[in-house]
Amino acid sequence: MAIALILAAGRGERLGADRPKALVELGGRPLVQWSVDVLASMPAIEQIVVALPAGVQVPTGTIGVLGGAVRSESVRCALAAAEAGDPVVVQDAARPLTSVELVQATLAAVEHEGVDAAIAATPVTDTVKRADGEGVVTQTLDRAGLWTVQTPQVFRRAALERALDVPDDVLAQATDDAWLIERAGGRVVVVPAPPDNLKVTTALHLALAELLIARRKA
Repeated sequence: MAIALILAAGRGERLGADRPKALVELGGRPLVQWSVDVLASMPAIEQIVVALPAGVQVPTGTIGVLGGAVRSESVRCALAAAEAGDPVVVQDAARPLTSVELVQATLAAVEHEGVDAAIAATPVTDTVKRADGEGVVTQTLDRAGLWTVQTPQVFRRAALERALDVPDDVLAQATDDAWLIERAGGRVVVVPAPPDNLKVTTALHLALAELLIARRKA
């Protein structure tokens, strides 16, 4: 049976919130509750561990741990608190519109032989340029084969444990946990995600999420 780790330790500074991002209201629920509700509804997931800021109440039906200073440190703390279970779903609380269908598709992808991780992602559609420190363009990248990475990300537990067994300075470099798998020589595959699997980072994203929720209810 699978286990799920929800990363909810962000402070929400870019959101301009007066509270931890996990507690910001969206559609009448704290942001973190959206991910909890989706994952808790799935029979394949037997346990949910949430990495939270200090002093935040643990969502009902989950295990709470204190989040780390960086993302992958929170993953390491949450995984250490989880009971036996494989594979491991890692979900950002900041992606409240993640669907059961997307989690299921990502779980299915990691079951293929030789796959260590499967990650939700979307193909890059904009032209991507590299610029120097003064804003001068130095290169235009070929966007073919480029993807923007999201969550859920699903890992074989043994592969994730090995990838996380690194010094703290290496963890601090990881902007997503799949990079740690890649760094260790593991095989990672992408799973196409729908356009509405957005990450709430700014007030604009929060307003857009509200509109998408209202549209779902209409």
